[in-house]
Amino acid sequence: MVKQTKRILKVGSNVGGFLAKTATKSFLGISNKNIPLELTDLLGNLKGPIMKVAQILATIPDALPKEYAEQLSKLQAEAPSMNWLFVKRRMYKELGNNWINNFHSFEKVANKAASLGQVHKAILKKNKKVVACKLQYPDMESAIKADLKQLKLILKIYKQIDSSIITEDIYDELQERLIEEVDYNKEANHMNYYKKIFLNNNLIKIPDTVDELSSSKLITMSWLEGKPLNDFYKNSSKIKNNIAINLFHAWYVPFYKYGIIHGDPHPGNYTIADNGKTLNLLDYGCIRVFRSEFVEAVIKLYHALKNKNNALAAEAYKSWGFTKLNNELIETLNIWAFYLYGPLLENKIRKIQNHNTSTYGKELLGEVRKKLKKFGGVKPPREFVLVDRAAIGLGSVFMHLNAEINWHEEFEKLIKNFDKNKLQMKQKSIIEKS
Repeated sequence: MVKQTKRILKVGSNVGGFLAKTATKSFLGISNKNIPLELTDLLGNLKGPIMKVAQILATIPDALPKEYAEQLSKLQAEAPSMNWLFVKRRMYKELGNNWINNFHSFEKVANKAASLGQVHKAILKKNKKVVACKLQYPDMESAIKADLKQLKLILKIYKQIDSSIITEDIYDELQERLIEEVDYNKEANHMNYYKKIFLNNNLIKIPDTVDELSSSKLITMSWLEGKPLNDFYKNSSKIKNNIAINLFHAWYVPFYKYGIIHGDPHPGNYTIADNGKTLNLLDYGCIRVFRSEFVEAVIKLYHALKNKNNALAAEAYKSWGFTKLNNELIETLNIWAFYLYGPLLENKIRKIQNHNTSTYGKELLGEVRKKLKKFGGVKPPREFVLVDRAAIGLGSVFMHLNAEINWHEEFEKLIKNFDKNKLQMKQKSIIEKS
């Protein structure tokens, strides 16, 4: 509790000062054009969970004014790694006094460091297997709880600036997902979900967990050799298209077949192996399980857009919880839906985005935001946070790859013979046996 209070004071003093300055400038009529940049600097200096929240929030369509989103999206998910003395203390706490005896070797310098923890490469003593030890930074739960309290203050700013999107459910979703993300026992279960889903797929590799050397703050898993995605940006179209197909399947086979999605397509969460033939999926902290009805509505909206059927679109929106639906509101919601579903609706080989500028989506969202204000704002389902984040994040990766795929064909294969009852049974089987 003391640590949480210290974190609140640290974050609160920064955020409180920012709020005071914002209010003063507004009261005096002084331009606020530098505020998004100032907020980015504030959160970047704080590191930890609040930075991660800001990054997630920046990817949610229309949750923030575009000036804020543009600045927050620049935050890096890298934090300074713990030194060796710190690592030894943390490993001792998780595995006991003789923890090092489990390893033939253990690299002292972290292979990767992020906002919540870091990864060390090691070799097990008993079988010489190469493993990755993902070790959480200390006191992350307290930090998350403290930072979430401050996030409420930040959201109040956004609400005053633009009320077209009601963000209460967005906050609830972020809170639940972030608290889950510090529970490494849950992440190990998520990893096992994916292990079962892709058991017979040799193109998408999932690490094996080493349960006896894992805990709620440490996951030991098999090491998967691979290269970062940007190493392949200048490769042949064939290799880049193959990577794109594997990414598409890694994210959407679990969603449409099992109602499970990986909510963070950040390139740091996977690597590429075998000269582009294989995808290694590495991180499982941000996983969400959906009701079969939610997935059914995603498919229903696809058919509604394809057939220009507003009555069917209304059914989809209604099942997600949208209220006060009329034809004008449906048409407004469809503007954004056509943007997301666009690549799936055309039965041809194409890029994921036909517009060569990244500003097109932001301009479109600006148009939607203006229209939504007529209705007093809308309250999107909390489930949209990760679904939209995955779609937009993957879209960005596909653009970097310059991939050209028949997305319609790939999607139709995924949803062919969709049955929500079968999805429920598959989901139950995967979760209960993990």
